[in-house]
Amino acid sequence: MQSAIDELEAKGKAAKAASRKLAHLPTEVKNKALINIAESLVAREGEILDANRLDCEGAKASGMGEAMLDRLMLNPSRLQAMAQDVRTVASLSDPVGEILDTRLLPNGLRIERRRVPLGVIGAIYESRPNVTVDISSLCLKSGNAVILRGGKEALHSNSALARVIKDATGEAGVPSGAVQFIESTERALVSYMLKMRENIDLIIPRGGEELVRFVTENATMPVLASGVGICHTYVDRTADLEKAVAIAFNAKVQRPTVCNALDCLLVHREVAERYLPTIAREWAQAGVEMRCDERALGILSSNFKVASASEGDWGKEFLALIAAIKVVDSLDEALEHIERYGSGHSEAIITEDYTAAMRFLEEVDAACVYVNASTRFTDGGQFGLGAEVGISTQKFHARGPMGLKELTTYKWVIMGSGQVRP
Repeated sequence: MQSAIDELEAKGKAAKAASRKLAHLPTEVKNKALINIAESLVAREGEILDANRLDCEGAKASGMGEAMLDRLMLNPSRLQAMAQDVRTVASLSDPVGEILDTRLLPNGLRIERRRVPLGVIGAIYESRPNVTVDISSLCLKSGNAVILRGGKEALHSNSALARVIKDATGEAGVPSGAVQFIESTERALVSYMLKMRENIDLIIPRGGEELVRFVTENATMPVLASGVGICHTYVDRTADLEKAVAIAFNAKVQRPTVCNALDCLLVHREVAERYLPTIAREWAQAGVEMRCDERALGILSSNFKVASASEGDWGKEFLALIAAIKVVDSLDEALEHIERYGSGHSEAIITEDYTAAMRFLEEVDAACVYVNASTRFTDGGQFGLGAEVGISTQKFHARGPMGLKELTTYKWVIMGSGQVRP
């Protein structure tokens, strides 16, 4: 264990030293490193997929559930998508050095706020190997060093990806130590890492609720946490029902194992008898299990995969082909339900009533609020951020998909000509 701690300490110091150089690295060098990463992900596909296969086989043998297996698994198309996300990050404007505002004071002092990197980012995450690439690429472009600590279930995949990233960035001239990967899976290392405030400026946990809570409660440095995604879609009385079917189907079925997938469908009573059988038919063909309140159960026949909802089904992130359904009497009731059971992640209304749409946007307290669109769009890539380090349900200092600018802070720059304070 001591050797693992020594390794972590050494990598923390190396990352801190690299961060000072990264903060001033030319944009051209950072972009070259990112393009190298994208090309290497494709060129070294065999090496990466062989490593991932070992992880998937081990995960299946240990009894890992389907939702987590889906997050763990890589294939050629997913690698291509990862590479494209890295290219997108390379194409984005470099946030470092951006002047946020400037003013000239009456005494002649010129004051500016300039965007600067945070320093060293510590990432603790589970299952999803793409996080290794997403966080590394965003940290590089925003001038931050990164220390990666993935879960043991993805050790082979993450290790292979980290090697690819280190080789690609080194060839571009990125300082040694900019991307550090912790090979040891000792659980005690997480606790130790959370005490390294001298070398780590920000910790980002990505994983289950237990991991996020542990990191948030024990870290000695600021934490930027990705919260649980409990996502509602409310079908209003004026909704275009054809549109509502397509949106709810996409939000639940397109990829049910992720945090922005639909968990609960709220339907206004005036359209419930027309709408519910249609969406239930579509969902049933996709294998969705529907857990219904009494009124929804009364509308849907036993031909569908339906069951009575329990209290525990409201406010539950299913991460599977399961959805809770509730019939409501009004927009007020829908808003009250979301306020009680939502997690502040992504919420949607389907309506043709402008007033209802605007009220929903104003009153729902969530990172992302939609009108007539699927919650599946809550994603850094879909928002044009290239990738994301996570989706924050916090309010400080970032909210929703976290991209380049969320990995920076600012400093005040004051230029004078000999002024002294009277």
